[in-house]
Amino acid sequence: MKTKLEIAKNWLPRYTGTQIDEFGDYMLLTNFHSYVNDFSKKFNCEIKGAGHPMQTSTNADGLSIINFGIGSANAATIMDLLAARSPKGVLFLGKCGGLKRSAEIGHFILPTAAIRGEGTSNDYKPPEVPALPSFKLHKFVSDKIADRNLEYRTGVVYTTNRRVWEWDEKFKAYLKTLSTIAIDMETATLFIVGLVNEIPRGALLMVSDTPMIPEGVKTEESDRVVTEKYARLHLAIGIEAMTEIGEKGEPIKHFTY
Repeated sequence: MKTKLEIAKNWLPRYTGTQIDEFGDYMLLTNFHSYVNDFSKKFNCEIKGAGHPMQTSTNADGLSIINFGIGSANAATIMDLLAARSPKGVLFLGKCGGLKRSAEIGHFILPTAAIRGEGTSNDYKPPEVPALPSFKLHKFVSDKIADRNLEYRTGVVYTTNRRVWEWDEKFKAYLKTLSTIAIDMETATLFIVGLVNEIPRGALLMVSDTPMIPEGVKTEESDRVVTEKYARLHLAIGIEAMTEIGEKGEPIKHFTY
């Protein structure tokens, strides 16, 4: 195997237990098995990839969901592997930490951009290239949220490769200088690697904690409560948006820098 495409075509089934032609044209990405499980129950479709690094499920409408794991390295891996399928649109359903008072727990965020603090994306594009979603995809997701009369936030998200930073006052002071609305571990990587692989991409993030204050740091109990209250709505919006975008959305064209 000499080319990136040859490797991706071989590795996508190996990582997911799913053949390339079994994936749909539109996809949801997540890092939570519960989202894949709920998707499977909703549409009565099989979960594939047990024993593999990533699990997937695809419904009769041709919408797929993939649990790719946590962190920027895994985000880069799945966006590289999806070059084997060339999906028409990919939406990441992830959780994030709210960094502003306006980013309250349970609120949804459509990132206008992401700051590349994770380092992984530097292997794909120079640091000065902005990490951006596909505008038309985000516009359609925004419309679906508005149709439900729900509030959402927009703003810049900071993506980091640090999982445990909530204790670090110096890092928290740095975050305050950036005027970012939230922090996560995947969004910037997904945007940049999607750009490189010419995959239309977006992210709908759910605020799961407020880590800038000690009492807002995520715990097992607080995360369970957030998941029970908001996760099914999060998934439902993603399903609705990515099911209808092929029929009702504007064509998404890929532009390179």
